[in-house]
Parts: sequence; C-alpha cells; structure tokens
Amino acid sequence: MTTYVHDFSDGDKDQKDLLGGKGANLAEMTNLGLPVPPGFTITTEACRAYLAAGHEPDGLADEVSAHLATLEAAMGRRLGDPADPLLVSVRSGAKFSMPGMMETVLNIGLNDESVVGLAAQSDDERFATDSYRRLLQMFGSTVLGIESEVFAEAHDALKKERGTVEDLDLGVDDLRELVATYKKAILEHAGREFPQDPREQMDLAVRAVFDSWNTDRAVLYRRQEQIPEDLGTAVNIQAMVFGNRGMSSGSGVCFTRDPASGAQGVYGDYLQNAQGEDVVAGIRNTVSLADLADLDRTSHDELLAIMATLEQHYRDMCDIEFTIERGKLWMLQTRVGKRTPEAAFRIAVHMVDEGLIDLDEALRRVSGAQLAQLMFPRFDPGADRTLLATGMNASPGAAVGRAVFDWGTAVEWAERGEDVILVRKETSPDDLHGMVVAKGILTSRGGKTSHAAVVARGMGRTCVCGAEALDVDTKEGRFTVRGGKTVHEGDLISIDGSTGEIFDGAVPVVDSHVVRYFEGDDVDDPVVSAVTRLVEHADSTRRLRVRTNADTAPDAARARRFGAQGIGLCRTEHMFLGDRRQLVEDLIVADDDAGQEAALQALLPLQRDDFTEILEAMDGLPVTIRLIDPPLHEFLPDLTELSVAMAVADVRGHRKKRQRKLLEAVTRLHEQNPMLGLRGVRLGIVIPGLFTMQARAILEATAARVRAGGDPQPEIMIPLVASVRELDLVRHRIADVARDVAEETGIDLAFKVGTMIELPRAALTADHIAGSAEFFSFGTNDLTQMTWGFSRDDVEASFFGTYLEQGVFPVSPFESLDTEGVGSLVRTAVQLGREARPDLHLGVCGEHGGDPASIHFFDEVGLDYVSCSPFRVPVARLEAGRSAVR
Repeated sequence: MTTYVHDFSDGDKDQKDLLGGKGANLAEMTNLGLPVPPGFTITTEACRAYLAAGHEPDGLADEVSAHLATLEAAMGRRLGDPADPLLVSVRSGAKFSMPGMMETVLNIGLNDESVVGLAAQSDDERFATDSYRRLLQMFGSTVLGIESEVFAEAHDALKKERGTVEDLDLGVDDLRELVATYKKAILEHAGREFPQDPREQMDLAVRAVFDSWNTDRAVLYRRQEQIPEDLGTAVNIQAMVFGNRGMSSGSGVCFTRDPASGAQGVYGDYLQNAQGEDVVAGIRNTVSLADLADLDRTSHDELLAIMATLEQHYRDMCDIEFTIERGKLWMLQTRVGKRTPEAAFRIAVHMVDEGLIDLDEALRRVSGAQLAQLMFPRFDPGADRTLLATGMNASPGAAVGRAVFDWGTAVEWAERGEDVILVRKETSPDDLHGMVVAKGILTSRGGKTSHAAVVARGMGRTCVCGAEALDVDTKEGRFTVRGGKTVHEGDLISIDGSTGEIFDGAVPVVDSHVVRYFEGDDVDDPVVSAVTRLVEHADSTRRLRVRTNADTAPDAARARRFGAQGIGLCRTEHMFLGDRRQLVEDLIVADDDAGQEAALQALLPLQRDDFTEILEAMDGLPVTIRLIDPPLHEFLPDLTELSVAMAVADVRGHRKKRQRKLLEAVTRLHEQNPMLGLRGVRLGIVIPGLFTMQARAILEATAARVRAGGDPQPEIMIPLVASVRELDLVRHRIADVARDVAEETGIDLAFKVGTMIELPRAALTADHIAGSAEFFSFGTNDLTQMTWGFSRDDVEASFFGTYLEQGVFPVSPFESLDTEGVGSLVRTAVQLGREARPDLHLGVCGEHGGDPASIHFFDEVGLDYVSCSPFRVPVARLEAGRSAVR
C-alpha cells in the first residue's frame, strides 16, 4: 500500500523526488538537530494521484489525520482549539525550486473562536487579529480564487483613511475592521462564507496547493526553466511559529554567500514584526543581518552558526528562511540557493579553494548557459549618462528598454518587437508572463530575497530592486524620482543589475569583461579569473573537440582566440552575395558552355583569395569548407517582381536583353518549395563546373599556403547528399581537379572529402555513404527540418508558440536537439558509418553545436567535435568538459 504522508523525522535531503525540495530539506534540518517546527509532508505521489483522478487518493485523509494527531501531541495543542489553538502552515514544495509559483497558506486553524483563544494565550490581541486577517487574505486569494487586489485595495484604503502607509500603524480595532471587510469580500466574491472548521481549512488548502501545480504561471515557469510537467508538488504541513508577535519577533531570508556577486560572507533580509510572506513579497523594505545583530544578538549569532553548519553540510551556498518568535530562532526552510552567473562561477571556485569540492564538482555547478550570459554586453563606463536613482543590485546585466508598468503591456509590446523594462512597486507571481519577455525588471520595494530578485536570477534577467527613490504609479503608467524627473510608459530607461543604477534614456553597451579576456585583453576581474580556471579545467577533461562556424578570415581569427580547434563549417554561399551576385547571375543566364566557363573563371580568383585568407587564419587546424548549398532563388530576382519590371519595359518599348534572359532563367528554375529543390549536391551535378571551380579554388589556396610555409588542412564537404552515387559523382571530379592542381603547382596536396548528413535517407544509409566519405558532419538544422517536416523559416512564427504551450515539445527542436527523433537518426548514422569505416571522423555543424544540452548528447553518441559560432566557442568548451565529468 502506498504511503502518502511522512513526518519530517522520516526523510532526508536525497528524497526530493518523493518529498519535494522543501520537505526533503526540512527533514534534513530536523535530523541535524536544528530548531525546526515539527510537521509532516504529503508526497508528490499523492499530488500526481490527485491530479490524475481529480480527487484525493484513497487513504490520504486517514494518513493526514494520524500525522496531525502526532503533531498535536508534540505541540500540546489541538488544531483550531478555541482556548489554545494549534495553527499550521500549508506550503507547496516541488522537487525543483519554483519561487512564488505555487501556493502557501499561513495561520490555518484560526476562526472567530480560536482568534479569541490565541489573543488570550499570547496576551496580544493585535497579534491574534493580524494573524486572522492574514489567513483570510491568503485563503481567499489562494484557495477561493479571489483576485488578490480585492484584499490589497481594502488594506490600502484603510491605511489611507488612517493617514499612514505602514501596516504596523494599524491598531487592533483597525485590524478587526479589516477582518470584517475581508469576510464580506469572501462572501461576495466566492459565494460562500469563510470556513470556520479548521480541518476543512487545512484540507481545502492542501487541494489548492495540488491544483496550483497546473496554474498558468506555474506551467509558464516550468516551461521557461525546462522543469518536467509530470513531477507534481509535495505539501508541507507545519506548526506555525510567529514573526508577527511584536518587535522582538520577525522573519527573514538569508544566503550563506552573496547570490548576486558570489562574494564570501553572509547576506540577508530581516523584517521585524512580520511573517515570512512579507519579506518575499517585498511589501516593506527590510534591514540587513548586521542590523539584526543590533536588534537581537543571541538570535543573530545562532543564525550565523546554523548558516555555517548548513553550508558545510550541503557543500554549497544555501538559501535559508527563518523566523524569530519572541527571541526564539526557528528554521523554516533551506535549499541550495539560486544565483547569478557571476556568483555561480565565483562560488564554485571559492569552494574548491576552501576544500569543500573538487574542480570536477565545480565544473558541474556552472553551465554553458551561465557563461553565455556573462558574455553579454555591459554599459560603456565612458558614455554620458543621466542617473535617475540607485536601488539594489539584485541580478546583474545591462538592460535597455521602454518602461512598462504591467505584465500585459510587457507581453504586447515585446511581441511587436519592443525591448521593455517591467517596472513595478513589487512583483508577484502573476507578473511572470511580463518578467519572461522583459529585458529587465525594476521595483521600488524589496531586496535581494524578494520575489522579483529570486525569479530574475533564476531566469537570467537583469533586475534592480528596492529603488526607494521611485514613486511607482502602475495605474497611471509612470514613476517619479523623488525630487526629480517623471518617467512615463514608453520612455527609454537603462538599468544596471551589477550596480543597481537606473539611468534615463538608452546607455551604450560594450563588450563584457569575459569577451574582452577571450579577445586577448588583460582583464583584472574576479569573475574572469573564475571563468578562466573552469574553462581551462573543462579543456583538460573533455574528449569532444570544439570548432567554429566561420565564413571570413576575421571570424576565423576571433574564433581561434576564443579557443576554436578548427572550422567545422565554412559556408561558401555567403561568399557569393553582395557585388559577386552579378557573377552568379551571369553563370545562370549563360547561353552556352563558354558563357558558363567565363562566369566561373571570373569567380575562381575571388574564391581562391577567400580560402587562402581563411586557411591562413586557421593554419595548422582543420577547415571544413562546404561547397555552395543555397536554393537558387536566393541568388536570383523574385519572379513576380522581375515579370512586372519586364512588362513595364515592354509597354514603354524598352528592350533589355539581359533582363529577358534572366526572366527566362528564373522562370525555368522557379520552384514551389526551393528548400527541397535544386540545391546542394544536386546543383553541383546539374552545373558541374560550379563545384569543380570551388574545388580548384580550395586546392589552389592550399598549394599557395604550403608554398608560403603554412600547414593548411582543408576538408571539402559536399552538402545535401542522399545517395552514395551523388557523392561519388562529385568526389571523382574533385579528385580530377586535385591531380591537375598538383601537376600545375608541383605540390603534394593533402585534403579530405566528406559529406553533410542532413537528410534522413543519408542517416539511414550511412554505411553505404561512409564507403566514399572520409568524414561526416551532421547538419542538424536541415536534419531537424526534414525529420519534423517543418520549414524553419516559417513555422516558428506561426504555430511553435501553440506547440510549446500544448507540450508537443518542451523547447524548439531548432534550439535544442530532439534527441528522441532527430537524435535517433544521428545515433544510427554514427553506428552505421563507423561500422563501415572505423576511422570515420564525425562532427556536427548545425546551430545545435553551440547548445549546451545538445552538446552532451553529441558527446554521448561519440562525435569527435561540435562546431558553433565564434561567440559560442567558450560555451561549447565548458559544456564539453561538463559532459566528461557528469
């Protein structure tokens, strides 16, 4: 029989699949002997069963009753007892942290009778009434589905009536009035009265937590963070401890290191006379842990000792929630804390130096995605700028955009191509849609542990919080700087998440310190030092080599500085654009062989110079050059436009012989679906002189580099091969050209001939193709397109959004490789190809070569290298190393 409920003392931190992250870590802290209020966890299995059946699984209610009885016995109080009530919290807790996305209800067990008992037992009527109004507010919005603004507006209206902006200025009579207002609101908006039965409150709250797994914001967050949909959430029921029992009480959140910079030390926010939700919501600005030392030295010192214990135990930066109740410290949660990319690299290296972890573990704790963020531009320190205000540097980066004041506008403007900065007093989980599309997030309240800061760090968004000098008016769509300028919706602003600065207008950006380092600059920066150390360790551990996609000598040189070990894809069609396009037209409209030959001879020296420069830039390293592979329509005028132009010319009596011939050629070559038409190897077979010209240019450039004392290593790649016969036809022509060039130059030419595997048929017949190819390079862009039947130029703007929302795939298959479908073809081709030719060299040159998740797959299936854009080379180096130590 399935056991759905476990006491905290029964579990440990390794049971996150069953108990969720929060429940597993509460169990771990309990077993460490730390001061944790007792409680129990309803497992993720119960949630999954509830969601599948639409009701609680059999036996769950009885298990909850048994564990509740144990909790009541331990606390010496009964849930909701009128005289001396036990109150509990009901909190979500999934395996992976989803801050603010699911539900929490505090003070379960209070009703019209027990609030009187709590007031008498605590000798604090204001505390008891405040706790009751909090329950009504959280229960109404979380369990009964009432808009949270209903309660917030009533609360703000009462404070305004009393002439204050502070919650603490409301007396007990004010809070009684607010309780009555909230009850009326519940009856009006939910159609029922607030339940007075404590057990009914708890059961409804548990169901609300289960249901919150599938709220829009939770689904969006999981999609954003690529968290599986089928995990479900655990529910933690825990005896309440109260941070709102006067000024000797309070709640806080702290980190054992700075989650924004990674600096060593302790960081956190504390709020006197408050419950934990006040801290996370950012509705009141907090004080630091140093200030806590002045307020309550005993609790401060105990907290720091516990923080040190937890960091040593978890061997990682910990994020901790705590409450102090009348001088008694309680631990409510710990988890491995979310951090910025800067912090991730610095913390990993610091912990190596402290002997907590080794370099392999440090490599596991950073990611290519984080490194990519560190390579984003930053504000130019020498540029003119107008400082508006300074807040808290919650999540680093340089973000420029138009100020918007609600998530709906953020989404609407982003969809039309605008960069936006989402500005709020404080964010709530309902703002997630806007946070996802915004370039940056700015709030006037809250600190580094607020909802805005935590979510922004998790998503890699630039964020400045707690800018108290800003008076944000979301209804009017503006903010006013204290004593200064008013910024309206649509005005450009810039925010620096590394310094907390907010600037008027758009501030220019420059390369990041990390990019400057890879470019060869001497950069003294602790983040750069940490990145360097871990990338170098990745290089020492990885099996997979990293090449670059580069079509010009400057790109090749930059990629080499970034650590590229050759070129995996040089696209020759890019060399035919611009001024050279005219020569391609000459080739296509030629009347006879002589005309074609003349056009090819005009292209030959240009191509030879291109290849000479690229081979020089990559001297001593392999350079894979793909013969021309675009559909012809990319080089020809649009058929409709050309037809109209010719019709107009005819009417006016103009005779344009070239345009007439061009129209005839365009009409003859016009295709309904050019991506499946005359391109790649097919073009080389139909116009054989084109590929032989390119081969000659490559080989003559190779001979020139050898004569100059260089070490060229060209690899000629034939695209879009589906049949070994296609490959053989072109390969034999290349061999003929090679003999001619060798005879003409007197140089023994070393080169390889291979093909791209970008068609399903090629993957399935790879054993035949390997007999004629010295290497394969997987063109995963086209292979994905052909396998899914998607036109990548069209579908992302049409139905990909719907497919992502409906869970057809978790991420675009053009962004991260579809390992089940396309990956199966890659795996098959690797196996068949190596069986036929054991020394077959294998690589990938599609966009997936720079995608961190895809790199691990390519390493697993045994490719020799990945190839990516120059700026992705450091990312690929790091991920290849991470793949080796996973």
